Amino acid sequence: MHWIAHVEGGPRRVNHAATAVDHIIYTFGGFQTGAHYRKSTPIDIHILNTVTFRWTRLGKPIVYKYKKSTCPVPFQRYGHSAVTYYRKIFIWGGRNETVSCNKLYCFDTETLNWSKPAVSGDVPSPRDGHSACVIADRMYVFGGFTALTEKISNELYYLDLITMRWQHVVQEEFVPKFRDFHTATKIGPYMFVFGGRSDSVSALHSENDEYCPDIVYFDTDTHTWHKPVATGDIPSGRRSHSAFAINGKLYIWGGYSGVTDEYFNDLYEFNPNTNIWTKIEANGIRPMPRRRQGCVVVDNKAFIFGGTRSVIVFITTLRALLTNSVCT
Repeated sequence: MHWIAHVEGGPRRVNHAATAVDHIIYTFGGFQTGAHYRKSTPIDIHILNTVTFRWTRLGKPIVYKYKKSTCPVPFQRYGHSAVTYYRKIFIWGGRNETVSCNKLYCFDTETLNWSKPAVSGDVPSPRDGHSACVIADRMYVFGGFTALTEKISNELYYLDLITMRWQHVVQEEFVPKFRDFHTATKIGPYMFVFGGRSDSVSALHSENDEYCPDIVYFDTDTHTWHKPVATGDIPSGRRSHSAFAINGKLYIWGGYSGVTDEYFNDLYEFNPNTNIWTKIEANGIRPMPRRRQGCVVVDNKAFIFGGTRSVIVFITTLRALLTNSVCT
């Protein structure tokens, strides 16, 4: 396992959202120093060819009269999510400096056109800093900071990507604590949630930040949350980190703790079969500590780019310590 390349030229962003289709990484929007986020300008798209390691900016869509209510193109935003479903990418949530969003947008990677699918059901309220991942034919959305109530959320919703109907998942037993800027990662039928910013007093965010190191997962078959008893090299609690899964194992990299005012560039592996954390000392030049970066896996490589400490793309190849084990 080693860091194999540093590639410059990517978008200078934090809190952007990225996902991959085949060998192409698509990254949408994000916050950029010096940019204006009060106007409803169309979101921009950058792509990374993971074969040639070259960045390209897609041309802006032609929008003569931009109106958020009717335009099929999302406005420029940060703190949103992006997921892949077949060859389409769905953008949800996020905000600019004046408004949060809960509209669903679809980007077709074959036609390069946007659309705004009609949805029904229990549509989540506008928010940013949530997580989203696709399991089977559903997009699960968890947590985030809700604009209408000004609370940190622990709500879970899913969107059926066939019927386009939202469903609020109501739990009467164990539910993870409210949080934002955490990560949610698919391994089999499970959604593993780690980290994020919570509050030790109230979901209204009393500014008594709390960063829990516990890992939890949601079983999409039984619709129940679980909190395994983890052992080993448990990473410290953090927010705005990266998480990805390869060969049935979960990896955590980087992030930030507001309690200790510490940026991280450490790498941890969680084995869901044994519930054991292992700190990984990868070879090569380690990326500098950062938060709010993007992270996308293509084949056996994790591409990490952007963040508050650098604008360099870092690529790690995870080979030596991986096995073919899967979560059961």
